[in-house]
Amino acid sequence: MKVTDVRFEHHREALGIGVHRPRVSWTTVTDATGWRQTVRQIQVLDEAGTVVWDTGREKTGESVLVPWPAPPLASRDRRRVRVRVWGPDGAGPSPWSEAVPVEAALLRPGDWTAAFVTGGADRLLRHGFDLRDGFVSARLYATALGVYEIELNGTRVGDHVLAPGWTSYRNRLRYQTYDVTDLLRPGPNALGALLGDGWYHGRLGWADGSAYYGDEVALLAQLEVRYADGTIDRVGTGPGWTCAPGPIVASDLYDGERHDARAEPPGWSMPGFDDEAWGAVRVVAADPARLVAPDGPPVRRTEVLEPVAVTESPDGHPILDFGQNIAGRLRIRVSGPAGRVVTLRHAEVLDERGGLCVRPLRTARATDEYVLRGTGTEEWEPRFTYHGFRYAEVRGWPGTLDPADVRAVVCHTDMTRTGRFTCSDPMLNRLHENAVWSMRGNFVDLPTDCPQRDERFGWTGDAQVFAPAAAFLYACGGLFASWLTDLAAEQHDDGLVPPYVPYVKVEGDGAQPAAAWGDAAVIVPWTMYRRFGDRDVLRRQYPSMRAWVDGIAALAGDRYVWDTGFQFGDWLDPAAPPDRPDATRTPHGLVATAYLAYSAGLVARTAEVLGETADRERYDDLAGRVRAAFRAKYQGPDGRLTGDSQTGYALALGFGLLEDAASRRAAGRRLAEVVRRDGHRIGTGFVGTPLVCDALCDAGEHETAYRLVLQRACPSWLYQVTMGATTIWERWDSLLPDGTVNPGTMTSFNHYAYGAVADWLHRVVAGLAPDEPGYRRLLVRPRPGGGLTHASATLDTPYGRAEAGWRLLPATRELQVEVLVPPNATARVILPAGETTDVTAGRHTFRAPFG
Repeated sequence: MKVTDVRFEHHREALGIGVHRPRVSWTTVTDATGWRQTVRQIQVLDEAGTVVWDTGREKTGESVLVPWPAPPLASRDRRRVRVRVWGPDGAGPSPWSEAVPVEAALLRPGDWTAAFVTGGADRLLRHGFDLRDGFVSARLYATALGVYEIELNGTRVGDHVLAPGWTSYRNRLRYQTYDVTDLLRPGPNALGALLGDGWYHGRLGWADGSAYYGDEVALLAQLEVRYADGTIDRVGTGPGWTCAPGPIVASDLYDGERHDARAEPPGWSMPGFDDEAWGAVRVVAADPARLVAPDGPPVRRTEVLEPVAVTESPDGHPILDFGQNIAGRLRIRVSGPAGRVVTLRHAEVLDERGGLCVRPLRTARATDEYVLRGTGTEEWEPRFTYHGFRYAEVRGWPGTLDPADVRAVVCHTDMTRTGRFTCSDPMLNRLHENAVWSMRGNFVDLPTDCPQRDERFGWTGDAQVFAPAAAFLYACGGLFASWLTDLAAEQHDDGLVPPYVPYVKVEGDGAQPAAAWGDAAVIVPWTMYRRFGDRDVLRRQYPSMRAWVDGIAALAGDRYVWDTGFQFGDWLDPAAPPDRPDATRTPHGLVATAYLAYSAGLVARTAEVLGETADRERYDDLAGRVRAAFRAKYQGPDGRLTGDSQTGYALALGFGLLEDAASRRAAGRRLAEVVRRDGHRIGTGFVGTPLVCDALCDAGEHETAYRLVLQRACPSWLYQVTMGATTIWERWDSLLPDGTVNPGTMTSFNHYAYGAVADWLHRVVAGLAPDEPGYRRLLVRPRPGGGLTHASATLDTPYGRAEAGWRLLPATRELQVEVLVPPNATARVILPAGETTDVTAGRHTFRAPFG
């Protein structure tokens, strides 16, 4: 019995966290079957290892997001926390866990003595300073209006990419905390920084706009050096800093980066550098109250890919195929004459002539340029851009290109992988991996829609439908917590949620309230609560959740039907023409009214969790009235729904909108008939896709659901796989059967929304789902079918590793189900015939007749 993985909030690294009372979680590892925690003890230690707070023995089984047990942390406070536990009948205690550090960031605006500084068009900033001997620790707190990298004594600080990331800058600006103790030295030292436009000052959106947040980039940095005697030296950005032009001639997230290595002053971030010719910086006014510490991990380089093939473009330039569509950039190793320009162009697919297909990029140039210094072998990777690509064309390479000199660097938020799925069908496995790669390509600081074209926005509808799959695949609670905070900050007084968050008003975008998109305000917090057991996310977002439902209920009025104003509808229904993605078979009012009913019901359930009794009754009543209005408006006397579409029935069944069991059975039968009518091809857009397979299974139409998922003709999930997809496409037919790109102006090959089916693969095919929030109790309910002979899923839950898997045993015509329940959790196992068994922690095997 051993306590491991002590952690705080949703952080993997608890350095510079932004809360006074960080919640504590841990995992217990034991081979004991049926183990459960009965008693815990938490100790808080200071930096010297002295116990400063001890809870004593507490009789409780709680081990996830446990309230901070000691006095609140003040700014800069560093503590260590260790835990031990007792098992059933008081067995134990376990040994103490490792004492894991947690350190608060700068929690008050008054903690900041540094000021934002800008060099105008100059993007190199530096400052020299001296330190006394005897320092014991040092922290650098930094952020930018724009994006930044910092060097200390010639060494890069941290490994973050595109810091500080994108938030609702007018409301919140994240800063980062770095431990730089080992980079300092007694005597002369120097800080240097590079600045780029990023989201703050660069291009955003499809209307060629830029500088939405401000006219100039700026840096804020505060170095605090602590000495053994307790004194602190502070070095911060201010009037004494200097600036100069740098090697980055231009940087833009859409267009790429141009770097002239000849313009980089050697040793510019080292002490002793002569900066007499450099200019003076200018202080920029900014409110430190907007500064916040991160809720989750930063964007990092997470993988490096080698080319798998090299071809030639029609005009004779080498094109490298990395075998996988990614978000990231290239890293090159090159030698040649000074002034030679190497040009790197990026695309997701090739055109019919074998060249880069750049039309889907729209106005994004996605082109990086490196001007050689001309001194031996040079290695370069862009700093302040990223691209969505599988293929890269190289121009201007000195001599013959060796593919070993070019690598693709994968960049995304550095979340911990938690969930996996596999089955007997290789194409279904590839589909699942495509969903994983689309999440990796689009969780770049926030949940974006695509990583390649002139967009890359945090579309609320995309995030809403994919959130359950995302929460299984990766530990994304911190990322979503940050994004939801921005969503609430961007919400209008009337409850309106913009279609993407953070929101910038792009020309042609009216930002009207839209069902399924704005409902992210309600559905995503509920999903985070169910998957991570985080009750606080509900409490923080509760005002936002209520505001959205109240706002759209006002639009529906006394009819309780929302059928006015703009709607995305069942966006990208496969029957929609290329130039009308909102033209769907499912009436927009049906979609909007269904979501109003569903979100009102979720707010009622949230109110119950939070103990808001009056609200629970009010929103329960509202949900009931909307459900009745939905049936009156959209359900005919024969039980059929207006539009008679897969999405319509999936919504009605998935959201519980029908009145009685007979109506639900009839709707389930009709849904199966519609799927068969459509040739077992998918007939849903963004709204219906996450629901249709569950609706079929709940109606007893398991084989129909499997035939839909395993379909290979267009449109279908596996059609994309047959066409060589390595990520999820935006359109079911982003690539047409003849190999040409869809003629629509909006065609992405890396869009995770349709990958929402991964959640069904986890919960239904493999059979691993939460029965209680945070997987404290598992629901293991596999539903074999489709000719599969085995399937399994594993998940690192907050309590430890959980597994559910099954295989068919042809010799005995039995189904064998294997279950692993983590310590301190339980499971409800339901076999296909309906037999239900409750089990405790440990491994369990079940066999039942099948087929």
